[in-house]
Amino acid sequence: MDKKYGMEKTEEEWQQSLSPEEYYVLRQKGTERPFTGQYNLHFENGDYHCKACHAKLFESEHKFESGCGWPSFDQAVEGAIEYIRDTSHGMIRTETICANCGGHLGHVFNDGPQETTGQRYCINSVSIGFNPSEE
Repeated sequence: MDKKYGMEKTEEEWQQSLSPEEYYVLRQKGTERPFTGQYNLHFENGDYHCKACHAKLFESEHKFESGCGWPSFDQAVEGAIEYIRDTSHGMIRTETICANCGGHLGHVFNDGPQETTGQRYCINSVSIGFNPSEE
């Protein structure tokens, strides 16, 4: 049985509400090319949310430059991410998906900053949006 999420849509509804690239990444588990995403080198203060359902996923204070070519965070908002074992492409990884809509975000690895969590959430820019802080 498929898991139920807080936000449910048919695949046709997802295709209508997302751009083709967003649909490919969020719904078909695709990946954008490294060093091409708008949030890779983006370091303004604010929050990052799921592009599909707008659930808050990450805070800017947890973003860092990892050099991997995708936005990297060392911590997610508690309860915002679901973790799935991913054995595709001959690797064993941990996929990260939005806990509210099931959209594919990227993967999490244990090679992040050791002075914080040691984790590196490697996230597709196309999967997220940004809300600047109102300071």
